[in-house]
Amino acid sequence: MPSAPPSDRELDAYRAKADRFIAELDEETYLHFAGHKDTYELVPIYEKYADLTELEKAQWIGMAVNGGSRVRELWRFACEGYLGNLTRDATERLAELEAAIKANVDGEEIPYRMIRPVMANTEDRAKRQRLEEARNALTEEHLNPLHLETTEVVHSESPRLGAPNYAELYRKFGYRLDELAEQCRGFLDTTETLWEDVGDKLFRARVGVGLGEAQRWDVIRVFRGVDWDPAFPGDRMVPALEATLGDLGVDLRSQRNVELDLEDRPNKSPRAFCVPIEVPERVVLVIKPQGGPDDWRALFHEAGHTEHFAHTSPSLSVEERRLGDNAVTEGWAMLLEHLTIDPAWLTRRLDFPRPNEFAAEGAMQLLWLVRRYCAKLIYELEFHTSSDITSMRSRYKELLSDALKVEYTDTDYLSDMDSGFYASEYLRAWAFEAQLRAYLRETFGNTWFTRRDAGSLLRELWAEGQKHNADELLKAVSGQTIELEAVADRVREALAAA
Repeated sequence: MPSAPPSDRELDAYRAKADRFIAELDEETYLHFAGHKDTYELVPIYEKYADLTELEKAQWIGMAVNGGSRVRELWRFACEGYLGNLTRDATERLAELEAAIKANVDGEEIPYRMIRPVMANTEDRAKRQRLEEARNALTEEHLNPLHLETTEVVHSESPRLGAPNYAELYRKFGYRLDELAEQCRGFLDTTETLWEDVGDKLFRARVGVGLGEAQRWDVIRVFRGVDWDPAFPGDRMVPALEATLGDLGVDLRSQRNVELDLEDRPNKSPRAFCVPIEVPERVVLVIKPQGGPDDWRALFHEAGHTEHFAHTSPSLSVEERRLGDNAVTEGWAMLLEHLTIDPAWLTRRLDFPRPNEFAAEGAMQLLWLVRRYCAKLIYELEFHTSSDITSMRSRYKELLSDALKVEYTDTDYLSDMDSGFYASEYLRAWAFEAQLRAYLRETFGNTWFTRRDAGSLLRELWAEGQKHNADELLKAVSGQTIELEAVADRVREALAAA
């Protein structure tokens, strides 16, 4: 344990090096998942910046935390870097295996990362089951041993960072996990009957079975929304995004700090993603346009991240540009994503046939997702305080099945978790977005997304990066506090309009 906390000068030096470390990790992420390279080489980067991720360095930064959010964010980065360094080999192998392993289903070889997209586009329910079973078998054989290895390291090392367990470590970082979990329990309670009613009707209409009979392999087909494909053509995705941003006063093509990666490559991720390699100087939006509502949602979601990072003020500190509360950037991503289920936007941008009906289906999917993440957060809090990780398999299946009313497999009890309690960021982001959207509609009208003055407000808020957390940002704009129940109100409004 270091004997004295770092000076301001030493903290600044650490910040500068951390900035380069994150940039190189993001560059590697871009190259691998955009299909430029098959390997995912994290080890050389961690070795190059080894001094950033030492246990003593994390403890040293922690000594400087005195209630200030900036240093606390830097301490979180140091702790996560320490844990990431210990699990880097397994993380590398996981990514490379996901890119390499294949399932043989009905004589066809399907890459692991493409199984779910293929399943979504498969009408034959029996074949979807075979695809799901093949994916589960690959997960159990190749991926779960590595997931277990990384989780055991994280659990065993958390006490060395000053907390009895991983959950308590994040409470020390300022995560109000227990308060949010209580909101989750309330949300699951107040929306249970609603989900049972609308979910059952949706599943019967889409796959011919109700919630009580539905299986995991039915879910992806239900939300694929294949009947809506003609309204969401692949060749109109990018033009629609450009036009939408243009209405808000943002010229996507003239943003010299934004790169659009549109090229098709064999191992390129089928889902759009954003990589903020330099914030705000180089932000890459990776797209493999295929069409369909899910593809449009993904593109607009990642475009929200892109514009947030591209507009972030370069004068902000590393913590405020690259770290901070990720519920903020996820909130901006959801604000653009949810335009694709907004009846007014659909009518304006796509001359949509039945906008209220599609918006209602979008609301049902949102309800599913939020209920799923409520169950996930409750599960993760239990998981990260458990003394026997493998015993949590049944608990995962129990919580997810009860929340969604669909029989869940226990195969993903390890993989269905993002590090750092990211489920809490998504949950708060959904609430942040629902409340912010309501404010924008009240202030600028239902077509707020066509207003330059609304765009000016967004750019002003984007420039703040992640200097403020989502609670502070929402309070400053609307005077409200984040409430998960706002999402339920939004869902009910969309369903009533249909």
